[in-house]
Amino acid sequence: MVPTPQQFDVVIIGGGPAGYAAALHGGLAGLRIAVVEKEKVGGTCLHRGCIPAKEFLETATVYRTVTGAKEFGIEVEAPVVQFAQSQARKQKVVDQLWRGLQGLLKKRKVVTFAGTGSLGPDHLVRVDDGTELVGTHVILASGSVPRTIPGFDVDGRLVLTSDEVLALEKLPSSAAVIGGGAIGCEFASMLSDLGTQVTVLEALPKILPGCDKDVADVVLRSFKKRGMDVHTGVNVAGHTPSADGRSTTVHFGEQDVTVEAVVVSVGRRPLSENLGLEGTGVRVDRRGFVEVDEYMRTGEPGVFAAGDLVDTPALAHVGFAESIRIVDQILGDPVVPIDYSKVPLCIYSHPEVAIAGLSEEAAREAGYDVVTKKDPFGGNGRALIVGEPDGLVKVICEKGPDGKAGRILGVHMVGPWVTEQLGQGYLSVNWEATPAEVAEFIQPHPTLSETFGETVLALTGRGLHVG
Repeated sequence: MVPTPQQFDVVIIGGGPAGYAAALHGGLAGLRIAVVEKEKVGGTCLHRGCIPAKEFLETATVYRTVTGAKEFGIEVEAPVVQFAQSQARKQKVVDQLWRGLQGLLKKRKVVTFAGTGSLGPDHLVRVDDGTELVGTHVILASGSVPRTIPGFDVDGRLVLTSDEVLALEKLPSSAAVIGGGAIGCEFASMLSDLGTQVTVLEALPKILPGCDKDVADVVLRSFKKRGMDVHTGVNVAGHTPSADGRSTTVHFGEQDVTVEAVVVSVGRRPLSENLGLEGTGVRVDRRGFVEVDEYMRTGEPGVFAAGDLVDTPALAHVGFAESIRIVDQILGDPVVPIDYSKVPLCIYSHPEVAIAGLSEEAAREAGYDVVTKKDPFGGNGRALIVGEPDGLVKVICEKGPDGKAGRILGVHMVGPWVTEQLGQGYLSVNWEATPAEVAEFIQPHPTLSETFGETVLALTGRGLHVG
């Protein structure tokens, strides 16, 4: 006799940020929820992405701090990088967060099934171990995997993706990072700070596409000052391993570079090929993304999709926000669609980058007449105290009928700890505030966040310490 499928209010395929956020939110509301996850809950973000990468970037920060201690009157011996120890610390952090997440899911009575889930007609989800589940609602959140490029087959030795880099026990002496976007710049920054000779190869005209040019230029200057070779507007054309297999020569444009490792960092692709979907109204586009409307609804009634599986910014916090809105709809609560043009983005390279809203270039391309103001961290007391004066804050505003700065369209920052300062910038953009309104915020002194306050105040014509 065929077992009767287990019944749930919501069945979620994928236990990454989008999947577990939906489970936690729905579990808190009393929904009976099942999560099907082929590896460990937490997904790429926790195990092979955000958390591990930032742990290694923090290792680089500590190394820079110790190396520069003499400037602060502290005499120390020359530091030595023991990357295996950093790897062990990374795993400790990941495991602690994973155990906490497992405990929280259990507390909210979420049932987890190990395996790969696929969706068939009538909301039937089959797990590859034979288990069958039926959900009144189904959420597809199977996530993504690193993209690869022709001519660079990943072998985990000479050619690596983010997955393999984050599992290294020893760093290469030299590396070519293919891709100058957010992930590529984070890896390039970390590797360079820890002693690897880095070459960055980016096909587009500038690194950090999507960031304001003034912000990207600060990062570029820092990279070059630290000895990195950065090539933009170039296409890679394969690589030739050495006879002993210890290095390889990457071909790009009319040039070559020989390195111990190649880090392919050209983004991620949706992991949709194992979802089944036959006999359902769910549609997948030619790039592998599940098609959804602004409310994350697929073409199959009662089936939603979220996170990296859909064509929205591939950021963990976007997956969180999408899943919360899905569950709220299931609960019958009112929902406002996400305005993706305002989603905040943080990049943890050195220097850090934090943005919310449109860059100056994007605002002009969208047809806005703009007023902008940018101010450097070089005049900020706290930045000088911590020894990080490089960077700036740039605020982009819509020009009003009187020629003055109207609503804030974008806030782009680069410099010390800007990832921790973006909150007020995002609030300003999301609430469509004007500089006059935001200038009422009292900024504590001395803080790095004063630079944002000074920039906004200057847009009202009442700047104190800036021109």
